[in-house]
Amino acid sequence: MTTEPADDRPPAARPSANLIAAVAVLALGGAAVAGAAGLGPGPGTWPMVVGVALVVLGLVLAVQARRAEPPEQFTRSSLLVVAAVASMIAYVAVIATVGFEIPTALLAFVWLRFLGRESWRTSIAVSVGIVVVFYALFVGALDVTIPHLF
Repeated sequence: MTTEPADDRPPAARPSANLIAAVAVLALGGAAVAGAAGLGPGPGTWPMVVGVALVVLGLVLAVQARRAEPPEQFTRSSLLVVAAVASMIAYVAVIATVGFEIPTALLAFVWLRFLGRESWRTSIAVSVGIVVVFYALFVGALDVTIPHLF
């Protein structure tokens, strides 16, 4: 006897949700391109590449919006994504003032412990390890100037 698994996915959103997502990606890409243009050719090169890629991907999403399967409807579990984005925005906002070490450790800890539901021990160890590895890589090996306390 074959039993099919229950479909426990959230309900589908309206078909217009794909087009709304495409417009959001286009807007983000356009903002990145505009910001990169203000930085100039040297420091603005990588942000320009990312911005152009977002614009192209947004256009592809817009073209495929009608044919694509509708995305999942926004649910309570979708708040994890909102929390992750909000914590990343806070991270970017404070890193220049506070430095690299503390915000990076806190961001990694919050993502591991509260969003990923890892144990306290794992969250603390990996968070500290991430800071040490990134610091060694960027400051030690690549000689990148980053805002830091130490």
